Amino acid sequence: MAITASQVQKLNVQFKGIPPEEIISWAVKHGKTPVVTTNFRPYEVAILHAVSQVSGDIPVVWCDTGYNTPKTYKHAEELIEKLSLNIKLYVPKQTTAHRDAVMGIPQIDDPRHVEFTEQVKLEPFKRAMSDFKPDVWFTNLRKGQTALRDSLDILSLSKDGVLKVSPFYHWNDTQLDSYLKKYKLPNEHNYFDPTKVLENRECGLHS
Repeated sequence: MAITASQVQKLNVQFKGIPPEEIISWAVKHGKTPVVTTNFRPYEVAILHAVSQVSGDIPVVWCDTGYNTPKTYKHAEELIEKLSLNIKLYVPKQTTAHRDAVMGIPQIDDPRHVEFTEQVKLEPFKRAMSDFKPDVWFTNLRKGQTALRDSLDILSLSKDGVLKVSPFYHWNDTQLDSYLKKYKLPNEHNYFDPTKVLENRECGLHS
């Protein structure tokens, strides 16, 4: 999908207040190689459900760091089955056990934290994007999550020119809770991201 920054700005004005499924339908219609990325964090079920209702065969890229909680892994398996997700699993090249033995989980101020983040999150993500070469990338970014995400919108362009589509961008937790209740969808709050540590710290994928 070839789209300019000025077109994105105009569409964001049009899409504000539009139901997520309509935004997703538009993106699917205009894109050729869409993907969804997920880490099964809280409220990820909303984007997974919404996209799967529009197009059930879209690749769902899961970059599993290897450090998810048992509850998150069970939640992921439940959603994969419940929504019949076309899951595409990407994991680090080094096992968690090996990394724990030689590095552990470095603190944010430890120089090794950059290498750790590259190993468990960025490299698998780059590998996935290289494999699928998407022109449309569905995410569940929302306003208020981080300073960077506050500068984005429903539609935004990645540094590689991929159109990022965040249909729930302007939704708050209360609205999402109502969405989950309406469709009888489970949520999971026992989530841990070893690369972020702090909830309002950017993960590195959206810079």
